[in-house]
Amino acid sequence: MTRVGVITFPGTLDDVDAARAVRLAGRDGAAEAVPLWHADADLRGVDAVVVPGGFSYGDYLRAGAIARFAPVMGEVVRAARRGMPVLGICNGFQILCESGLLPGALVRNAGLHFVCRDQWLRVENNATAWTSRYERGAEILVPLKNMEGRYVADAATLDELEGEGRVVFRYVVDEPEPGQALKRHLGVDSPNGALNHIAGITDPTGRIVGLMPHPEHAIDALTGPSDDGLGMFLSVLDALVAA
Repeated sequence: MTRVGVITFPGTLDDVDAARAVRLAGRDGAAEAVPLWHADADLRGVDAVVVPGGFSYGDYLRAGAIARFAPVMGEVVRAARRGMPVLGICNGFQILCESGLLPGALVRNAGLHFVCRDQWLRVENNATAWTSRYERGAEILVPLKNMEGRYVADAATLDELEGEGRVVFRYVVDEPEPGQALKRHLGVDSPNGALNHIAGITDPTGRIVGLMPHPEHAIDALTGPSDDGLGMFLSVLDALVAA
């Protein structure tokens, strides 16, 4: 059985949903969601880790800045550098950037407004441990909810991400064309002002992925706008079985 750890920090909101997504992806008994506590430097023998969303440590200083020093994150960083798949969602994405596992940073949204909506994403890279179940260029619908979700990086880092195909997801928006109906495309502005419309990225190995939207809230039609997010959790189980 594959064991996927889900971390809980003080202020974490989405650990229960992330654990549910793992269980649903492995509903034939192929996967177990393992709770990991922020203060324990023990990954309990897991095969992959999800760093979920919320407001770890109240987002004091800046989002993810304190969580990056939690004992469990020291172990996550070491395991990730040995090849363990790691997924950071929303606050988890912020923590992975603060930990140095992913480049760039997440800052206050353009306009300084909290964004909460169902959001279309375009799959730009389906060769990661977390996206193999998708077709490249596919569009998926998942919830987006953040205040500090604007992805930024310097020009050299953006060029590197684009040149190496390490942008995993981009925001897709509906924009009015002059004299025409709405047309879906990569609009002038992302929902939060993210540079290059970046919603998610990967490290060079494709095993560490961070994204701002919430795939764990889109795993079945009853509780989400779609079941499109389940593919991320199915993908990592495939990757671990194939390893």
